[in-house]
Amino acid sequence: METALYLPIKGFLEAAGYSVKGEIAGCDLVGLTPDEPPVVVICELKLSFNLELILQAVDRAAASDEVWIAARVSAKGKGREQDGRYRNLCRRLGFGMLSVSDNGIVDVIVSPQALMPRKNPRKRSRLVTEHKKRKGDPALGGSTRLPIMTAYRQQALACAAALQAGPLRPRDLKAITPSAATILRGNVYGWFERIDHGVYGLTAIGAEALIRWPVAATHTEDAATAAV
Repeated sequence: METALYLPIKGFLEAAGYSVKGEIAGCDLVGLTPDEPPVVVICELKLSFNLELILQAVDRAAASDEVWIAARVSAKGKGREQDGRYRNLCRRLGFGMLSVSDNGIVDVIVSPQALMPRKNPRKRSRLVTEHKKRKGDPALGGSTRLPIMTAYRQQALACAAALQAGPLRPRDLKAITPSAATILRGNVYGWFERIDHGVYGLTAIGAEALIRWPVAATHTEDAATAAV
């Protein structure tokens, strides 16, 4: 699974000074420096180096300052990481290459050096905003076929938890999230229902969501802890 590569790469980038979270706006891994504005690094994960991984990196380049691709080292030592043409392509595109061994050791194959394409401010802003709003690191990078624990979902769960005790008005939930009114009225997941004018309650689906995603876990538990 690609998620098995996430924690080693996360540790590698955190050691370099980045705050790292998984599955941000479609990216397997996003790291930010504490600067303002932050330096943004994106890393895409695959079980092996291939063309699709390069294409993903190309798509991510406009939203970041630095792009890495990472894959597991080929068991027979004949993977793309040994192909000089593949490494040279990464150099020309300005992408870094990281390999992950079976015991979780990360090695730099190619360092990102070339000039990156012109940035897309909207994509970059979306990454930074989602990264900063998300509490903890609840999603393993490389996850597929599973709902991503986005900042919006975390806020909606917090509202749902508050409504367990009974119906409330959006203003009663402002201390939990300033976006409470938008979340309750939008009702994206079907967790809420309007009981009276400006008063909302929790639906059965919302109660089930709290069982599936305990609010305390989404606020305090990161992917590294959950993976243990």
